[in-house]
Amino acid sequence: MEEKGRRMSFIQVMTTTETKEQAMDIARHLVEEKLAACVQITGPIESIYRWKGKVEHAQEYLCLIKTREGLFPNVETVIKKLHPYETPEIIAVPIVRGSTEYLAWLDDALPFRPR
Repeated sequence: MEEKGRRMSFIQVMTTTETKEQAMDIARHLVEEKLAACVQITGPIESIYRWKGKVEHAQEYLCLIKTREGLFPNVETVIKKLHPYETPEIIAVPIVRGSTEYLAWLDDALPFRPR
């Protein structure tokens, strides 16, 4: 999507939390601060992972955060501030395509802040 000659890059950031309440807190904060247009929360999901040399298992909640690429540092800061994990998952993937209407909605919902 282009606006006045500049490319609008959107990403989906993912993070997992231990409880639904933690996920809701992160989601509300990001949307209220206009750092995310939308956060979808799904779960519980089952996670199996290696942590400090051991294979662990946990039920978690997955947050799918729609935002602008230039807002990633702010999103990361908020997640780290509100997240109880020592090393929270914070992964971003580009949104390479989307419906014109949805991308226009994202554009309207998010401020433009270059990196």
